[in-house]
Amino acid sequence: MSGSSAQQATELRRRATQARLRDLRMVYEAGLGHIGGEFSALDILTTLYFGVLRIDPLRPDDPERDRFILSKGHAAAALYTTLAARGFFDPAELDTFLAPLSRLNGHPDRKKVPGVETNTGPLGHGLPVAVGTALAGRLDGSDRHTYVLTGDGELQEGSMWEAIMAASHFGLDRLTGIVDRNGLQQGDTTERTMRLDPLADKFTAFGWSVREVDGHDHAALLETFAALPFETGKPSCVIAHTHKGHGVSFISDQIGWHHHVPTKDEYARARAELEAQLA
Repeated sequence: MSGSSAQQATELRRRATQARLRDLRMVYEAGLGHIGGEFSALDILTTLYFGVLRIDPLRPDDPERDRFILSKGHAAAALYTTLAARGFFDPAELDTFLAPLSRLNGHPDRKKVPGVETNTGPLGHGLPVAVGTALAGRLDGSDRHTYVLTGDGELQEGSMWEAIMAASHFGLDRLTGIVDRNGLQQGDTTERTMRLDPLADKFTAFGWSVREVDGHDHAALLETFAALPFETGKPSCVIAHTHKGHGVSFISDQIGWHHHVPTKDEYARARAELEAQLA
């Protein structure tokens, strides 16, 4: 890895840690949220928004912008912190998360929040929308790219596999599906709930080109995204191996933190751990 690449990865790591601190505060003060899945996804979001996506916060409706869809819409706080840091709206607005009349709802709303491409929350909807978005780009003759981040538990929805099949059928090589493969979902592991492995083989069998990566390694993520599309004429799948609650020792890989709100003591401990990573 070159010196500039190493410097970029270090900066992305710092940004992701700052995002976790802000996300933690938002959930603590609101009394609601999904810290576990947000923390597993924040390195991916940070890498995309600060190192990959062709977007302009001053022109959020630019027809040639790349599209990003957060299919796991319950991780909205992670998206909001990232959009605010990228300049889509004033970071001070993050203080209103889940407050009455706030634009920052528990699920992202494209009519209210600049930078949000589509409303998500009901699992199994984001990837089908992304397939349509990528197909529309082809019909427009555009070279814009569509990225969609899904939860791994979300892949238990039948609509996901219909979309996966359609993306392959249409040869949407400007579509990239990213799986936040933290292995946990609400209440249990994915494998005890509904087995997904061998996941890469499943995507390959459906006609996608697949790569697996450490979803917390910013340099590896940058290298993976720089290689898109992995194969001409095929949609790309990035299986990002992550840890739910990554960044805080007592939250990481704990099922109970799917939508647990930290107590005062837990908040102080988590904040201290994250702040130490910035020291």
